[in-house]
Amino acid sequence: MSSQILIIYEYQILYQVLNEVSGSLNFEIIHSNNKDLKEFKYDPKGNYLIISKKEIEGIKNNLIINNIPIKFEKLIEMINIKFLKNKFIDQSNITIGKYNLDLNARKISLGDKNLNLTERETNLIIFIKNKKNVTIKELQKMVWDYSPDLDTHTVETHIYRLRKKMKETFGNESFISNTSNGYSID
Repeated sequence: MSSQILIIYEYQILYQVLNEVSGSLNFEIIHSNNKDLKEFKYDPKGNYLIISKKEIEGIKNNLIINNIPIKFEKLIEMINIKFLKNKFIDQSNITIGKYNLDLNARKISLGDKNLNLTERETNLIIFIKNKKNVTIKELQKMVWDYSPDLDTHTVETHIYRLRKKMKETFGNESFISNTSNGYSID
């Protein structure tokens, strides 16, 4: 099952056309009427898109298709672009403790202070945040794509440098802590 959901609102013919080719599409298709739409649980970070003939009040992820006929390839392109834009916007603000991490700009901020991050630092932060306690071997394998048997201090060096940058910019000495179970983010 796909994590992207395309909701076609009161547009029966479009639903029928897309439903016929749904096996070759990269999103789930749902047909909706006004009653269904009111009961739909809107997750602001949800990966859904609603197609309709007109603007729907209170709906953020809405794609209006009113210039018909439209080429099928163009329609699929419009849908995929809208899904990508939604994902890009969602990545613009990830909360990590008291900080905001912008994956697109690779920048972490707290109030009016910002710190530019490298791609590796961003990946390191996300991996540790998602996994909670991470061992050096896991970081070597998953973030650096090294063999877990390799003897290297790359992970420790990167964490040391990231801690130093966080201390210099935000005064936080314990952003990444070392526990008996591995590394974690406060």
